[in-house]
Amino acid sequence: MTADTVPAPESAGPAPSGGPVPASRGSLARGLIRTARPKQWVKNVLVFAAPAAGAALNDGGVIRDAVLTFVAFCLVSSATYILNDVGDVEADRRHPTKRNRPIAAGIVPVPVALVAVVALLLVGLGLAYLISWRLGALLTAYKALTIAYTFRLKHTAILDIMVVAAGFVVRAISGGVAVDITLSKWFLAVTCFGSLFMVAGKRHGELLHVGDGSTRKALEQYTVEYLRFVVTMAAAVTILTYCLWAFEHPKTSEVPWWGLSIVPFVMGIMRYALLVDQGKGGAPEELVIRDPGLRLIGLAWLALFLGSVYIH
Repeated sequence: MTADTVPAPESAGPAPSGGPVPASRGSLARGLIRTARPKQWVKNVLVFAAPAAGAALNDGGVIRDAVLTFVAFCLVSSATYILNDVGDVEADRRHPTKRNRPIAAGIVPVPVALVAVVALLLVGLGLAYLISWRLGALLTAYKALTIAYTFRLKHTAILDIMVVAAGFVVRAISGGVAVDITLSKWFLAVTCFGSLFMVAGKRHGELLHVGDGSTRKALEQYTVEYLRFVVTMAAAVTILTYCLWAFEHPKTSEVPWWGLSIVPFVMGIMRYALLVDQGKGGAPEELVIRDPGLRLIGLAWLALFLGSVYIH
């Protein structure tokens, strides 16, 4: 997963050797869309987690606010990705695959990218404040965190992982804030350690793929063994807290939906850990969508989870 970072525009640096090729309006528009990373919007589905767990998705007002929160996060996160590419353009040009990103390749000029950033931020944050001032403040704080990440924290081992994981947690919390649902301690624990599990797996995949810190300074401070330890620790705590959440949940049906949901949940953790160990965790959002095993396990878990909440 690409970190939601807010870089410094002045580090954009020169274009690739030979200068960028002038882009037509069509290629510029496609380049902006690519840079906005719509594929990454799958992360923002987490805003529906709290309303779903709180059995509130049968309320039209809740669904409306959750959808608007999802849109706000998509806009703000896309602005972050564009800024990230502006600031990391030199590092991207040294990366085996990131050098093909539109800004690094010269398809999208930096001034055009910055205009798009301002527009996306204004609309996204404005929408968040319209839904709830608390949601707006939370999303603003999230942006402040990404700024700190860009200028300092992204270069510091452990903190870089924690901040990126916090981005997932903020998404999950925002869903509850937007629809005024109280979040349980188990929901927060599963979200926190599940996020840490995925982000540590991402760093593990990056280290195996690149082999050094040439594209990310913090990677110089990690070893494969250490990242495997973090992945293992986070996976263990995620499973433990989910089991406690499931077993302590009040019985609402003759069918033990919550208990049954543990099986695909653990299988999903195991499957993802296997893929991480094979060095495939560098893009977790794509991995979750493309891997047939994860898709099947995820659908099974979702059916049991929704059954535990909505079938009485």
